[in-house]
Amino acid sequence: MDDYRRIADRIAGDITGGRLRPGQRLPPQRAFARRHGIAASTAGRVYGELVRRGLVVGEVGRGTFVRAGEADAQPGRALTEVAGAVPVNLELNYPSAPGQSELLAPALAALLRPDALGEALRPAPAAGTAAAREAVAGLLGGGGLRADPERVLFTGNARQAIAATLASLVRPGGRVGVEPLTYPLVKEIAGRLGIVLVPLTVDEEGVVAESVVAAHRAAPLSALYLQPTLHNPTSLTLGAERRVRLVEVIHSLGIPVVEDRIWSFLHRCDEPPLAALAPGLVHLVDGLSKRVAPGLTVGFVLVPGERVEAVARAIRSGGWSAGSFALEAAVRWISDGTVGRLVEAKRGDAGRRQRVVAEELDGFAVRSDPAAYFAWWELPAPWRADTFAAAAWARGIAVTPGTAFSVGASRTADAVRVGLASVPEGELGRALRVLARVARCGG
Repeated sequence: MDDYRRIADRIAGDITGGRLRPGQRLPPQRAFARRHGIAASTAGRVYGELVRRGLVVGEVGRGTFVRAGEADAQPGRALTEVAGAVPVNLELNYPSAPGQSELLAPALAALLRPDALGEALRPAPAAGTAAAREAVAGLLGGGGLRADPERVLFTGNARQAIAATLASLVRPGGRVGVEPLTYPLVKEIAGRLGIVLVPLTVDEEGVVAESVVAAHRAAPLSALYLQPTLHNPTSLTLGAERRVRLVEVIHSLGIPVVEDRIWSFLHRCDEPPLAALAPGLVHLVDGLSKRVAPGLTVGFVLVPGERVEAVARAIRSGGWSAGSFALEAAVRWISDGTVGRLVEAKRGDAGRRQRVVAEELDGFAVRSDPAAYFAWWELPAPWRADTFAAAAWARGIAVTPGTAFSVGASRTADAVRVGLASVPEGELGRALRVLARVARCGG
């Protein structure tokens, strides 16, 4: 084994053995090299190996720090406020309304009859069924959007809808403009498709339209991926004027758009979706995982009419088609009002949880929306996002560091996203109190 790997193994042993704790800073590489009697280049390889193993994280100009990991979630390390040894997971964000299972069960029971089940277990095409297209078109309609059922396509979930749409629009090496903080799985999708993500400029009102022009002039953009309503992670929603200006630029440049609306059902806003303002260019992606449940879900995309076959072809080639059983369940849930009742219940639940955030994180710089199921917490100095996430994990709580959302080489604000949906409300309050005390102690 190479010398640098043997040294990396020793440091890894110190981390897993608890001698180096989450958030602890490693010496600068030159100091490390002197201490171990090795060349500076070898020290660089040691640190690179530790990064590759996911044991440390480095930031230019700030140093290299031990990350949190599974080994740090040991029984007994969580504070008494946090129930159990399993971390309180404020990374996952799947809302569940009270009585949700009881609401969903009747539609599924009807599908379990042998005659219905045989039909529901057949493979579904990208276009789904006529009933599914009609149901989803009705779900998407409103806010000035007239959703033509013939332009609706289906995937297993919204992530697959994003992947298929981008694959149909962008060749490997193509550039896609995005908010500088974006959905982490879009970064993964881009990596797999060979797409280059280009961070746009964002101000307090959202994406600056002129930054799209500048990015396109630097090198042509193949598409944009945007979250104009309840942006994840910042909860920002574009106002009417900014939407109009953005659409003017999109039309002038002829750039297609993937509009992610997965969280928009929570927001009672009057602003029309971009797809209503530019139906010939915007591909609207949505799904049922947040509205309904993550275990049995459907993704869908409303595409410009002339692009239906191109996106359908991408869905087929990626193996991203929805299952017939899920489609049939979705039709029943939408048609009998179950989805509407769940939406109303989750809007109320999100509002209550936001009030918990406002109470427990009072005095901190927290950006959110009263309708959102997440909050963007800009940490007080001297906290860094990764070290705070590590300190939280050591106390049995998982949050998402801002670096997970960051696009490009620019430094991300030291912030974490706090997901509010996946733990009971009382547990959320207790966890936020713990995090507030950690933040105040300053590391």
